[in-house]
Amino acid sequence: MVLAGGRSSRFGSDKLAVPERGVPLLRRAVSALAQVCGDVVVVLSPDGAEPATLGRLPVRFARDEVGGEGPLAGVCAGLELVDTDLALLAAGDMPELAVDVLALLLRSAQERPADGVVLGERGTWRPLPCVVRTARARPAARSLFAGGTRSVRGLLTQLHAVPVDEATWRGLDPAGGTLRDVDRREDLAAD
Repeated sequence: MVLAGGRSSRFGSDKLAVPERGVPLLRRAVSALAQVCGDVVVVLSPDGAEPATLGRLPVRFARDEVGGEGPLAGVCAGLELVDTDLALLAAGDMPELAVDVLALLLRSAQERPADGVVLGERGTWRPLPCVVRTARARPAARSLFAGGTRSVRGLLTQLHAVPVDEATWRGLDPAGGTLRDVDRREDLAAD
């Protein structure tokens, strides 16, 4: 699942359509997930147009029920379309998702009894990308959202997500690009 319903307020325009190294940000994220997932759900804002930048990539679209309610709203909408035991979540503004790291997240979730798996970083963990066990995450996300939580971190805390050791995943992505996201124009890589 790729969260793509944000307003790009810090960026100043639709950042997901902006190319980095010649490829739109959203297409880069979706392409990475498509290499490890049989089904990719892209979550859009309620009134957002389906992006033409995805070309022929096989995706399904979900929509936030209400715009501007944060990433957990997107997770709730996307999980409604997921029909697999595990859901891999990432943001549309993550242009360097390493396919090997995403595959590691999925393997770790299959091998562990945890309801969520995240990437460890400097003694803590990052909320995206992550993998959640769908049957547990769907009701937890709805309940947390109804109670006012808007963050993916809140969901992962509720699910008691376990981290993949930083040294392990950095062995596959030494520069840590998998965690990079683009919030402002200066976050784009120079072409």
